[in-house]
Amino acid sequence: MALDTAIVIDGKAVAARVRADVAAQVRGLASASWRTPGLATILIGDDPASAVYVAAKRRACAEVGIQSFHHALPGDVTRAEVLALVDRLNADADVSGILCQLPVPAHLDGAEITNRIAPDKDVDGLTTVSAGRLALGLPGLRPCTPAGVMVLLAEAGVELRGAVAVVLGRSNLFGKPMGQMLLAADATVIASHSRTVDLPSVCLQADVLIAAVGRPGMVTADWVKPGATVVDVGINRTGGGLVGDVDFDRVKHVAGAITPVPGGVGPMTIACLLRNTLLAAGADGVSRRSA
Repeated sequence: MALDTAIVIDGKAVAARVRADVAAQVRGLASASWRTPGLATILIGDDPASAVYVAAKRRACAEVGIQSFHHALPGDVTRAEVLALVDRLNADADVSGILCQLPVPAHLDGAEITNRIAPDKDVDGLTTVSAGRLALGLPGLRPCTPAGVMVLLAEAGVELRGAVAVVLGRSNLFGKPMGQMLLAADATVIASHSRTVDLPSVCLQADVLIAAVGRPGMVTADWVKPGATVVDVGINRTGGGLVGDVDFDRVKHVAGAITPVPGGVGPMTIACLLRNTLLAAGADGVSRRSA
């Protein structure tokens, strides 16, 4: 039986609380004369969307008191020059975290650049070492978007232990780490994708359904188990504005809780990036007093 309407999980409000907590911890470090966390960003070329994303990350750092070290490189920069920059940042004690904005120009290998980042400064959680630590349940920095989803689920009071969680999408950036985080929380995880047979029936099993496929409105109301929690990770630009992978207006009458687009998972990504930078500072010598 369909519910009247789902609880809408407010990602903006949760992200604001995460940012406030990071800011308070940064202030605490400063008052104790510990080294201030610092985030180094690398932007290669002149892709407008990438420039917007990096600018947003730098503004967020400023708001919580994290130092920002920005490196804008020309689109024709050489592989050797980029890797040398990463090596310098790895060795810089003032830099707690490093991220290289993807995608990079075609003559460069984004995976190679990412994997050059020291794992303890990998605030995007994308190096093979970070992936290995996650897979083995070892401490480490986790990818920001799936980490943000876990925060939202906790804030919404979703019980994951024993729950069936279906992750729609299997990307290295989101789907795979999301599944591993859910497993670590004792959920029963089903990884589904474009080759899954009878995808709607698989999704109907979910107590928690997480969609990350990049197809506007793909998840319809008849894919959703009544009362399920639905997390929409999709961000799709359409003539009517930003929409998710979930048909929000219809699914909200079936689900028990749902994230909107925009205003759901999106704000959590940068909030968790800030939190990762703080965590990286702790792993990378925040106990060293600043000069």
